[in-house]
Amino acid sequence: MTMTMTRRRLGQGGPDVSTLGLGCMGMSEFYGKTDRKAAIDTIHAALEAGVVLLDTRDFYGMGDNEMLLSEALRGKRDQVFLQVKFGAQRAPDGTFIGADARPNAMKTALSYSLRRLGTDHIDLYMAPCLPDVAIEETVGAMGEMLDQGYIRHIGLMNVDAEALKRAHDTRRVAAVQQEYSLTSRDVEQDVLPLCRALGVGLTAYGVLGRGLLTGSTGRGEGDLRSALYRRFQGENLTRNQRLARALAEVAETEGITAAQAAIAWVASRGDDIVPLVGAKTVERLTEALGAPMSLSVSALAAIEKAVP
Repeated sequence: MTMTMTRRRLGQGGPDVSTLGLGCMGMSEFYGKTDRKAAIDTIHAALEAGVVLLDTRDFYGMGDNEMLLSEALRGKRDQVFLQVKFGAQRAPDGTFIGADARPNAMKTALSYSLRRLGTDHIDLYMAPCLPDVAIEETVGAMGEMLDQGYIRHIGLMNVDAEALKRAHDTRRVAAVQQEYSLTSRDVEQDVLPLCRALGVGLTAYGVLGRGLLTGSTGRGEGDLRSALYRRFQGENLTRNQRLARALAEVAETEGITAAQAAIAWVASRGDDIVPLVGAKTVERLTEALGAPMSLSVSALAAIEKAVP
């Protein structure tokens, strides 16, 4: 793969990373069959193309995703920017049984992530915002870990504006992670404007609408999307498939795929936003990396009209 990845800064004075990041969740579970060799090949291809931001979470595959990254990054750790999220709790059978962001729980989760990843630090460690623990307590404890060198930057995921402000008043927040796509724009109301006022970056997941915008029905062996998300169910799926077809038609007139159009649209929303692409194969990664990082005003208008 010979593509050259451009760079973006995550917020004002934040870390310098690749314009696109690689979301690794689907390499371990949730989105159908997994293939360890294909996953490692994809990670290596991403690094070769200049993708440095790799996104994972400690519960993806019950820790498998972090161990997969450790294997893929053996001898390559200094080439990547690791973004890791914590907080979810799961039972041995895989069911979700709660979440915990208390300071001691955070430090424990961090310890296990460092061990599974085979690294002495995490570049961007991201906390959930939970109702039963003050965000100031969580972020304050994360600041201790930053001071001790175990993490390099503090982040939050799926946060509201009020909690972001309180967190940022406690310790500097480098970035937040939110779902952001043509079909998920809630972040534009309060969180994104506040991020920009505070100089906080945004890493965007679900840029393909969890596959919806590329025609996926969220069904198949090991694919949990149709069970987890209402967008893949009943009349919602029927309506959303019409939007996906409309997007594909616009993309075709621009000489790109629907996935590339969806990625390009998110990338166009600001140079402080890093779209995460959840490729599981080199083929899908190559398609994502081919997304234009700039589109004409008329092309963007047509995309927004197709998926209003």
